[in-house]
Amino acid sequence: MTTTAIDRQLGFQQTALNVRAARQELLAANIANADTPHFKARDIDFREALMGALNGKLSPLALSTTSPRHLEAKAGGSLDSSLRYRTETQSAVDGNTVDMDVERAAFTENAVQYEASLTFINGLLRTMQQAISNQ
Repeated sequence: MTTTAIDRQLGFQQTALNVRAARQELLAANIANADTPHFKARDIDFREALMGALNGKLSPLALSTTSPRHLEAKAGGSLDSSLRYRTETQSAVDGNTVDMDVERAAFTENAVQYEASLTFINGLLRTMQQAISNQ
């Protein structure tokens, strides 16, 4: 792999992880607001958000910096264009649209996919390390 191919491959995976992490935060907010009157559950269309991020319309997650030598994250847009209100499955008297079963399932699925992406990245880096070591 050339440097650009490595950058492309890792850049795609980094972008996918950023979108997954943002979705996880959104799903966690839905769960946290399950008892908030008139709260409307939201989610993102992962495919649309990933395409937007790959086209430079989204920024990476904000990173905490504890040293002035840390690199700054690139500025960019947000997930707002991919944000959707979840379709209400069961009416609530207080107007809340959070369905805990749906939210927990989405949260778990997203977490598994996040972990799978991390496993893929680790495998890719391990393969590159072995290739470098063998030369």
